[in-house]
Amino acid sequence: MSNALRESIARQRASLITLLAEPMGRLAARCVVAWSDRQALNEVLSDGVTRLPHCKFLYAVGPDCIQLSDNVTQKGLITTDFGRDRSHRPYMQELPAEFALSEAYISVRANRPSLTAVQAVRRGDELLGYLGADFDMRDLPLTRELYEEPKQWRQVRGDPAIRGTVFLQTRVESMLDRYFDSVLAVLDELVTEHGVFHTTIHFSSSRATIWLLDDPYRYRLLDMDALNDPDVCLAYPRRAYPDQSVIPADRVRPILERFRQLRFSDENIYLRAGSINVFNGMVSLTFSCDGSHYLSYDEFLHTDMDFWGLGAA
Repeated sequence: MSNALRESIARQRASLITLLAEPMGRLAARCVVAWSDRQALNEVLSDGVTRLPHCKFLYAVGPDCIQLSDNVTQKGLITTDFGRDRSHRPYMQELPAEFALSEAYISVRANRPSLTAVQAVRRGDELLGYLGADFDMRDLPLTRELYEEPKQWRQVRGDPAIRGTVFLQTRVESMLDRYFDSVLAVLDELVTEHGVFHTTIHFSSSRATIWLLDDPYRYRLLDMDALNDPDVCLAYPRRAYPDQSVIPADRVRPILERFRQLRFSDENIYLRAGSINVFNGMVSLTFSCDGSHYLSYDEFLHTDMDFWGLGAA
């Protein structure tokens, strides 16, 4: 997981802790007087669950993580969990001195990503146990800030079985290889003049997938007959090259030409698939060794070909 993604998750967790810590602390204080009485404890928790928006289940456990209350929900009690041993559940593995929000886990009942807030319950210095408040992640009031993909070069190793036999295989000419000039001309036209903002070209299987400004939620598949026929451009309306694009229009063709070089530069280590996204400015490459690279278009264009001869494997 990238550092940027971890930071995005950490911000969401900090927001939830701020939301939950104070009401859970107040509820724990109210539970002290009812701690040894199941019915009284259920009554306190039944009132408390109404003050914890989005809480799925609320319950009390002893220091040994054996449940002392029923499961309390917004709709009433679930008595079957009284006496349940929760010590093996992920949110009970590192019990807090005061309050903690668990890492996300998959719930037993709904089999969905969930979180549990755990609050220690104390009478003076004596630890009575803990309150657990379970939340279905889809119900939580997260800020849902959109995670932004980092722009630095990333390399991902592929299937070890493929990597181990890469020098036992050689590139076999595909139909796309044979008609590379016309295919690149068609793709360049579609991207710069017909609203294709993302395309993935599968060189070995002679096909491409495209995503259009006019219908960004669906991809279209172009087989070799379409890729090799300039008439295919008539099927898509003319669109001005988008102002928000990170990749300049005049850099699209050089990127495609560089794909050609990587496809033919070596008979063992060669490009199997390449993609362009004009909005995030990224290029992705997958080689015959099943290794993949994700990098900005300008890094791609300014990286010497000798690097790929050494680094692709």
